[in-house]
Amino acid sequence: MRIYIFFFVFSLPLFAQQDSIPQVVEDTTKVYVMYLDEVDLFGDSDAMLEYKRLKRRVYKVYGFAKLTAANLDKIDKTMAALKSNKDKRKYFKIAEKYMTDHFEPRLKKLSYNDAMVLIKLIHRQTGTTTYELIKDYKSGFKAVISNTTARVFGLNLKKEFKPISVKEDFLIEKILQEAFLDRRLIEQKPAFEIDFPALEDKWKLN
Repeated sequence: MRIYIFFFVFSLPLFAQQDSIPQVVEDTTKVYVMYLDEVDLFGDSDAMLEYKRLKRRVYKVYGFAKLTAANLDKIDKTMAALKSNKDKRKYFKIAEKYMTDHFEPRLKKLSYNDAMVLIKLIHRQTGTTTYELIKDYKSGFKAVISNTTARVFGLNLKKEFKPISVKEDFLIEKILQEAFLDRRLIEQKPAFEIDFPALEDKWKLN
């Protein structure tokens, strides 16, 4: 089932595109290498198949989550530079219209499961739930309406990314860490610290 992710009005940059090809990004003085231990989390072929499906979803929506974080930073800096509330409202309307016109068709193609992963990754990259983002950038009323509508489709805009306690979230983080090492995804630091080795040790015991 496909749904319209109407609540991501700020999930794409004003003048940027989603990652399309792998790029090598290294520190100018140091290159950090981390080796991931194997964690046996798949007891049968069905579990492995579901993991592969989750991997495809993460690869599909991680760029959107990155761009959300980057674009929020751009919006905040621009809004701070504007002197009047009138100018701020005008700027936000222009930015929202541009993003809607150019990127709404791509957002409409996201499936229910894509949206579930994206909501979690939005929290990972911004440190804020989608519900709170709508509340802060639009209005509390629209946040309530958006979350109520999303729940009709089984989604929860207040969902947080919790790899320490939710197995699917740990698997998402595992997929990301492997993709960063393979240079298949370009890493953007999360909004909060994630100790992946500690997560691996924790989930080995479960």
